[in-house]
Amino acid sequence: MIGRLALAIAGWLVAAVLASGAGVMLISLFGGHYTDAANRPMTPDEVRSALTLSRDPRAASGSPGSPSHPSSPNAASSPSPSELPGRPSPGPETRVRLIPTAGGHVIAGCEGDLARLRSWTPAQGFQADDVEPGPDDKVRVKFESDDPDIEIEVEVRCVGGAPDARVTEHD
Repeated sequence: MIGRLALAIAGWLVAAVLASGAGVMLISLFGGHYTDAANRPMTPDEVRSALTLSRDPRAASGSPGSPSHPSSPNAASSPSPSELPGRPSPGPETRVRLIPTAGGHVIAGCEGDLARLRSWTPAQGFQADDVEPGPDDKVRVKFESDDPDIEIEVEVRCVGGAPDARVTEHD
């Protein structure tokens, strides 16, 4: 009886070691995209730059005096959010704007006369729907909430090479 118990425990331990080893091997072979640079934590300078973008609409539009056009020593030390590693760099003619709404935030850009939604993040309790990211003459995203039933639509066009947003709320 003790021999059978020892054999069962040994078999269970061997199976556990083999399963753990197989898991580690699979993660090392296929898990690269979970550990690449795009999923790394942001540096303090990247965090400051992203926070500046969220607080100052001029920073997103690329207007003079914003962090993307350094006018002070502090601004020159941090890259603009579009220059952060792992993020696509806009072309020289691209203008970007942060559009905050009650339903979420949108970052839109203009490449000449064509608008593009660069990213959209629903607020808590909302979800994104009917996304038309572009590039196109007009791009849009809807943020919808079920409780209460609210729909916020953000539509962006390019006027003079800069994003021009229209935000409408429907109950």
